[in-house]
Amino acid sequence: MDGGKAMSGSERRFPKSLIEFQGRFASESECAEYLFERRWPHGFVCPGCGDGRAWLLKTKAFTYECAGCGRQTSVTAGTIMHASKLPLTTWFWAAFLMATHSNGISALQLQSQLGLGSYRTAWMLCAKLRRAMVDPERKPLSGVVEADETIIPFRTKNDPVVVPAGRSGVGKMLVAGAVEVDGGSPRRARLKVIESFSKGEIHAFVLAAVAPSTRLVTDDWPSYNDIPDIKHKAITLGPMAAHIVLPWTHRLFSNLKRWGLGVYHGLRKTNLQHYLDEFVFRFNRRRTRHAAFNTLLGIGARTAPAPYHLLIRKTAQQSCT
Repeated sequence: MDGGKAMSGSERRFPKSLIEFQGRFASESECAEYLFERRWPHGFVCPGCGDGRAWLLKTKAFTYECAGCGRQTSVTAGTIMHASKLPLTTWFWAAFLMATHSNGISALQLQSQLGLGSYRTAWMLCAKLRRAMVDPERKPLSGVVEADETIIPFRTKNDPVVVPAGRSGVGKMLVAGAVEVDGGSPRRARLKVIESFSKGEIHAFVLAAVAPSTRLVTDDWPSYNDIPDIKHKAITLGPMAAHIVLPWTHRLFSNLKRWGLGVYHGLRKTNLQHYLDEFVFRFNRRRTRHAAFNTLLGIGARTAPAPYHLLIRKTAQQSCT
C-alpha cells in the first residue's frame, strides 16, 4: 500500500445500533482497515524512519513493510492492542460497549456479553481501553468553571471501621473536580486523585485542568486562593448549602459515587484515576455516545501499550482528564 490519502474514520457515519455495528465490523479485515484509517488518516507513516511507502505483507496479518527501512509494522503495533491475541472484532465490540453504554460496563458483564474465556481477559480489555480515554490533545476548561473536592470512603483490613469526619485522608480517597459551565448548563469536566486538600495539591489540579483567565468559582476553602492567572471568585457558604453555590460539581460528585457503586460495587484505590478518566470520558461525551466509539479507538491507536504489570500496580495514576 502506498502513502495515498485514506478516508478518515470521522468522515463516515458512526454506527448507531448493534445491528449497524455488527454489519460494519463483521470481519477482521474491516476492523483492520478502520484501525489503519484512525492511526494513519493521511496514509501510512513508518514509525521507524517516517517514510510513507509500504507494502501489505501476505505472510503476516495486517502488517506493512516500510519501503525505506524495511521495518514491519502491524496496525496494532505500539497501540493499546499491541501483542494482543484477541481478535480485532472482540476489541471493537469491547470498545463499542464501553463507549456507548450510558453507565459503562463492568468486566464481569463484558465477559458475559462477549463470551470471553476468563474474567482476567475481560478485566484487561477494560483496563487497557480506559487508558485510551484521555485525549492528549484535549483543551483545558475555560470560561466559568466550578471547582470543589470530595471524599470517597473505602475500607481495607488496615483502615478503621469508623471513618473519621472532616478533611483527614484516613480511610478515604480524595478527589478534586471541576466543571465548565456555559449559560447555566454543564459542558465538560475534570476529575483527579489528590493526596490532600492542601494548597499545593489544589493549585496543581486547577492549573492543569483550566485555562488562564478562567473565572473560577469555589467555596471559601483557602487552598484555592492566589492561583496564578486565574480569576477566582470564592463564595462564603455560611448557612447556605454547598450544592446551591456549586451545583454542577456536586452533581458530578454525586453521579460519580452512584456510578461507582452501581457498576463496580464501589471504587478502590488501585488505578482509581483510570476509573475517574472513564467517568469523565463518558460525561464529556454524553450527547455523542456513538461518536465516542470513534474517539476511543482513535486515541487507542496513539496510546502506548500497557503490559499486565502496569495494569495491576497498586499506585493510582495521576493523570488529569
